[in-house]
Amino acid sequence: MRGISAGGTLARYFSARFLAAMVAMFAICCVLIFFVDFIEMLRRAGNFSGEVPGFLLAWMTILRLPSFSELTLPFAVLIGTIAIFLMLSRSSELVVLRAAGVSVWQFTLPAMIVAFVLGVIFVVAYNPIAAVARGEAERLYASAFGKDESLLKTSKKAGAWLREDGADGPSVVHALEVLNQGLELNGVTVFQYDAKHSLTERVEAKRAVLKDGRWELQDAWVSAVGQEPAFYTRYMLSTYLTPTQVRDTLGTVFSISFWDLPNFIQIAERAGLPATQYRVQYHLLLSRPFLLVTMVLIAATCSLKGFRFGNVQINAIFGLAAGFGFFVFSEISRNFAMAGLTSAAAAAWIPVIVAASLALTVLLYKEDG
Repeated sequence: MRGISAGGTLARYFSARFLAAMVAMFAICCVLIFFVDFIEMLRRAGNFSGEVPGFLLAWMTILRLPSFSELTLPFAVLIGTIAIFLMLSRSSELVVLRAAGVSVWQFTLPAMIVAFVLGVIFVVAYNPIAAVARGEAERLYASAFGKDESLLKTSKKAGAWLREDGADGPSVVHALEVLNQGLELNGVTVFQYDAKHSLTERVEAKRAVLKDGRWELQDAWVSAVGQEPAFYTRYMLSTYLTPTQVRDTLGTVFSISFWDLPNFIQIAERAGLPATQYRVQYHLLLSRPFLLVTMVLIAATCSLKGFRFGNVQINAIFGLAAGFGFFVFSEISRNFAMAGLTSAAAAAWIPVIVAASLALTVLLYKEDG
């Protein structure tokens, strides 16, 4: 019973130390990100012809902070874990534990559990909050700087294109201009097809407004197959998109929460839009708790030699380099998925599996080899 009690006390002690270090490093990253992003916002405001209040720039920076900061969480876990290992080694606490027969797994396991729980909390709770804040920040940014981004990505030369499968059949929509965050289109041309993908009509309208379940075309000329062109002041076309969905998908994938991603992927596919980046984001979020555990393993791998033979600082630098190398590997894998060269699941999970396997192999060799 004493062994169990001592083991539980030791686990709680290590868990508290690791959690405090990870949270502290994450807070430091948040502060740095805020100042860097605020300076960037000031630069954009300086290059903008209009006037944007300073308090609005600060508020947009605060709203953007959660989505940016969650990207630094793996490095916060890595650096925080290495820092605790260094502190415990310097105070000889780990030396005493090793002499008492405590293995590396017993003082690494609490860090792994803390990292995993932290990853789950960030995915299921922090990410949705960050997504809402990012969406509001992008809405304010579009309002302040006069820029709109939405599902309909606009090119100055080609305009915006959208293909979707509505209740009336597949359709292709082209717009010369996208306004009001994708809710309004100017210079609209619609090619409507039937269920057999045969062209049934071509519609040219001055303006289109997105309503629930339909595009409302204004001043539209409708040229149906085998009929004379007809003019309509208002003409309706069905769509699976709703104003809420368009607003919720402003700008980047970071404005879509973990819980909304599966539904949005389905909506994007039904609308004929590419959903690769959203699939990649979804699997990256699913793998994040395991990614944080991998960071703990990398930190333990690079710190274990220091416990026995010294050179702790050199091993800490090596650990940071290993974490950076893992980040590069993950980015390459993600870009492969974005280019369609691999699946979204493979892009998110293969780097984690490979890094964790290598770290476990090194730990097993150093501890038991």
